[in-house]
Amino acid sequence: MDADQNTQSREGETSKAEMLSLLERQRENYLAEGVVSVAKRKDRLERAIGLLQTHQDRLVAAMRDDFGHRSEHQSLFTDIAGSIGPLRHAQAQLSRWMKPEKRKVGPFPLNLLGAKARIEFQPLGVVGVISPWNFPINLTFTPLAGILSAGNRCMIKPSEFTPATSEAIAEIFPTAFDELEIAVVTGGPQTGADFSGLPFDHLLFTGATSVARHVMRAASENLVPVTLELGGKSPVLVGRSADIQKTADAIMTGKMLNAGQICLAPDYVFVPDEKVEEFVESASRSVSKMFPTLLDNPDYTSVVNQRHFERLNAYIEEAQEKGARVVQINPADEDFRQQPHHKIPPTLVINPDDQLQLMQDEIFGPVLPVKGYGEMDETIDFVNHNPRPLGLYYFGQDDKEQQRVLTHTTSGGVSVNDVVMHVAQEDLPFGGVGPSGMGAYHGQDGFKTFSHAKAIFTQSRINVAELAGLRPPYGEKLLKTVKAQMK
Repeated sequence: MDADQNTQSREGETSKAEMLSLLERQRENYLAEGVVSVAKRKDRLERAIGLLQTHQDRLVAAMRDDFGHRSEHQSLFTDIAGSIGPLRHAQAQLSRWMKPEKRKVGPFPLNLLGAKARIEFQPLGVVGVISPWNFPINLTFTPLAGILSAGNRCMIKPSEFTPATSEAIAEIFPTAFDELEIAVVTGGPQTGADFSGLPFDHLLFTGATSVARHVMRAASENLVPVTLELGGKSPVLVGRSADIQKTADAIMTGKMLNAGQICLAPDYVFVPDEKVEEFVESASRSVSKMFPTLLDNPDYTSVVNQRHFERLNAYIEEAQEKGARVVQINPADEDFRQQPHHKIPPTLVINPDDQLQLMQDEIFGPVLPVKGYGEMDETIDFVNHNPRPLGLYYFGQDDKEQQRVLTHTTSGGVSVNDVVMHVAQEDLPFGGVGPSGMGAYHGQDGFKTFSHAKAIFTQSRINVAELAGLRPPYGEKLLKTVKAQMK
């Protein structure tokens, strides 16, 4: 990015005029290029992969600094390797995705006289990406698999809540991409608000539902289509046929990854009444096995900042004040009042009242409500009377019960006998429904999201209009054609 595009005001914001100028120049360059070849698309994907490979150490260190402490092994797994996988998948499948799709021709007699119909996938143009702080590299690079494979240009606005990572992103992209291919815009809330209002050809936002309302409102001013990847309270429904220890192992692994700061993290768990205590004990064993210590454990990530640290502790304090049983899982009995970061031990809240704040808000941290139930239909009713979640998780070996859960609930996606893992399947679309999101991407679904499916009809060489009486003066031929269509 050249100097004038990187210039920011003294408040650290990038002006809307600068961003609009960049967008216009990207669009002009895209139009001038014309057809974006397979080779060019694969090359751009390869350059994105090269950035991750070349700068992995810097990116991991930046994420660690932004969080206070973030597991380096986790960052390599979730953000570096976890981004390269989708980009490689797109490279391997791109030629197949780009093939025109044949469609049936009708009505009679067009289908008999040589007319043809097809869909060709065309780049949209310039796609805007607003990426979040919780997986700042993954959720910046993974969308590029669909955006670049579809042949688009891209403008990226990374989160101001991870400034070191955002700075690294802004500095590494110009080493591999011209700003007219991919440009990074940094800044705070005002930059984000102005970015949302730019006349992109598509806008992808990943973040909180509350912010998404503002993003969608701003995008609507230019009728910009949006994909919103949000979150919500993803429930876990544990059947009586589930192995409680194995279930707890999977749930606590998902809950403690990134200290629960995941849009798909299990947000609350329903367990049969008679198995609640067994689950609590099993969860404690799971944590102790994975994290014998927490404060100085390099694998245990910190809460990202003081504001979220205070928010999570407020949830716990309110639950205690209102009489809920709180179980802190602290294997080494460490004193969390003495720490340089914002770590919170995994905390279970048993049978909390539904009016507590932690049952109203997306938790986004290592706090897990555990609720007992009598019959599975109670849990289904609970899920259905709350906003539709991004993910839903069922544990059990009862196929009939599993099918009832799947067919009687609505969520963005589902993992059965695990949590979070459906997002890692590149051949499955990833997205929410209702308050948890709009639209989907990943794999071929991402390619299609960031492409325009252009319908193309090629008429037969035979004069069909005259043959079928479709041109004035109308008469018996037209009536016969109409009657044939009305059968």
